[in-house]
Parts: sequence; C-alpha cells; structure tokens
Amino acid sequence: MLAETICSAVSAAGLGIAAVTAYRRRFLKAARITAYALVPLGLVLTGVVEWLSGIVFQPAVWIGFALLALSWVLLATTRAVERRGAAASGKAPGAVAPGASAPALGGGAAGPAAKPRSAPAEDFSDIEAILKKHGI
Repeated sequence: MLAETICSAVSAAGLGIAAVTAYRRRFLKAARITAYALVPLGLVLTGVVEWLSGIVFQPAVWIGFALLALSWVLLATTRAVERRGAAASGKAPGAVAPGASAPALGGGAAGPAAKPRSAPAEDFSDIEAILKKHGI
C-alpha cells in the first residue's frame, strides 16, 4: 500500500514538472518528462509493484536468489580453472600430440610432401583509389 502511494506521488510530481516545462515552451522535454512520470503509475496499475513487494518480503525468494548466485559463481570458477589449466599445460582442448603420425593429423592419403596452400594475393588498389580521392 505504501509503495503504491509513493509511486502515485512520484507520478503526480513528474506530471507537474512536465506541465511547468511545457508552459516554458519546451514541448519535447515536457513530453519526455511525461513519459518518465507515467512509468511508476503504470507499474502500480499493472500490479508489478505489488508483485515486487511480495517477492522482497519472502525469505524463500532470497534463498532462491542466493542459490542462483552460488551456482553462477561455481560455473564461472570451474570454467576459469579449466581454461587456466589448459593454458598452463600448453594444450588447447582437442589439440594433437607433437609426435603424432601423419594419419592422426589427418594427412593420410595426401602423400608425404603435401604442398601448403598459398594465400591469395591481396589487392589494395581500390582502397588506395578511395584514399587518393579523399586526399589521404
């Protein structure tokens, strides 16, 4: 009951400020203040304020939030430890051992001297033209 009264008073004060702002012919700012002033009243009328006040005063809800926070901390900690362990050992997940044979590396039928692919030549002529056009 107290929360609804406070929200209504905040909305009334905001609407008063919006009226004064509109009187000074700052209509865009007045419309923005009116929009913000109507939010608390809308929350009261939809029942969100009553629902939130019911949640705040129930200990079971706080225990639930604490358990969610604990689970998030545990997940974040285990991921950080897992990454640090993989980085410290020098092995990334799914990495291949240094002394592995060619079939284990996936080069089975490619032959002993497979040629690496060369990267395509980069052509920056269009970028250079744009820069010259702008005098850069």
